[in-house]
Amino acid sequence: MDLPERERAGGVSRLPIGLSTLTVCLSLGLAPMAWAANEADNVEQLRAELDELKQRYVNEVRRLREIDARLMAVQTRLSEAGVEPEGDLEPRPSLGAQADTGEAAGSAPTAEDKRQATRRSVDDFLQQEHVAFDRPLVLEAGFEYSRYDRTQLTLNGFLALDAIFLGNIAVDNVASDTFKYTLAARYGLTPRWNIGVSAPFIQRYTTYQKGGAGGSAAAFAEVDQTSDLAIGDTTVNISYRLLPETASRPDVVLTGSVIAPTGREPYGIDWRVIETGEDADGNSFVRFAVPEEQATGNGLWGVGASVSAVKTLDPALLFANFGYTHYISRSFDDLNNDPDTVNPGEVSLGDSWSWGLGLAFALNDRASLSMSYSQQINGKARTKYDGEEWVDLIGSDANSAMFNLGLTYALGKKTTLVTTLGVGLTPDAPDFTLGIRIPYAL
Repeated sequence: MDLPERERAGGVSRLPIGLSTLTVCLSLGLAPMAWAANEADNVEQLRAELDELKQRYVNEVRRLREIDARLMAVQTRLSEAGVEPEGDLEPRPSLGAQADTGEAAGSAPTAEDKRQATRRSVDDFLQQEHVAFDRPLVLEAGFEYSRYDRTQLTLNGFLALDAIFLGNIAVDNVASDTFKYTLAARYGLTPRWNIGVSAPFIQRYTTYQKGGAGGSAAAFAEVDQTSDLAIGDTTVNISYRLLPETASRPDVVLTGSVIAPTGREPYGIDWRVIETGEDADGNSFVRFAVPEEQATGNGLWGVGASVSAVKTLDPALLFANFGYTHYISRSFDDLNNDPDTVNPGEVSLGDSWSWGLGLAFALNDRASLSMSYSQQINGKARTKYDGEEWVDLIGSDANSAMFNLGLTYALGKKTTLVTTLGVGLTPDAPDFTLGIRIPYAL
């Protein structure tokens, strides 16, 4: 074979080797791209599976809590009936605590364990601001102190040269300290239904002040009045758990209430005229009227409905509520404040709208801190004397807004201390309120 033939043979024999080399090079270039695409798909698939498992885990934990609460309620009722239940009445360990034993027992607490550790403080908060359905019976004693201080300036004259007031100046001031003692009870009928009743007892210390009367801006007089402790209007409510909390929605509770006029109504209370204070000659010159006794209720039946929602966003709780109250008009034997005059008639109070929202933090397994804003708007009241038309009462509408701070602390397994401090934000709201409640769960 001559040289060209050998070259041709060699070239032909080397052709498969060249194609193989080219194929390997192309494979090495495309393999990383295909591998990266496959890994990206795996990451997305694993993320989807992880999210699904997390959601399933949260739902199972929530379901475990509900079943554990129902079991505790049934066992407690059996014990009260004299039937000894099997097992103890202590709450079961949480799902996070049961998940691992052995090596996990000595590991650091998980996020779910921490949430379970603050469950008591969260439940205590829900019992006050929302409605908790995992306690068969709760008895509560409460105390609230409110401070009102209202000053009204009355000008009787005219302004000269846009700068000088010519006439009489009178200053009226009413300061009231109100003490309210409340007895309440709540009973869980089922895991979704709850009924409650609340009865307040009210006592007031009021100071009436009047100055500038009789044409003298220096004139000033003061009268103190103390009312007896008397029952206020009693409220009965029933709550229904409309939607339990999930990962995507809050816990929603509907509440209907009935207000019974068990307190002393403000209509027909006689006022007495007082003349007090002396000028330089010893003559009385301050004259004003004060009621003989203090009212403790509205005097009308009322019906209301409200909705409240709570959403858990660890480590916080978000809550909101909205309510409406309607009062049924009622006739009275006397609407006049003059002791020498009797004018029967009918009274219709304006509807009341209220709403609020806030934020709460579970500090540990015994304490939680909350802050909230609440507002209530009342429409104008109307009166109708026999044989006459309805007349609006000027100044009877109100807009009361409050900023509230609260601290809930577990004193024991069944007793909780709830403290609140409210600051008035509008003239119709009290200057401040201080409340203490002690619920006891049976």
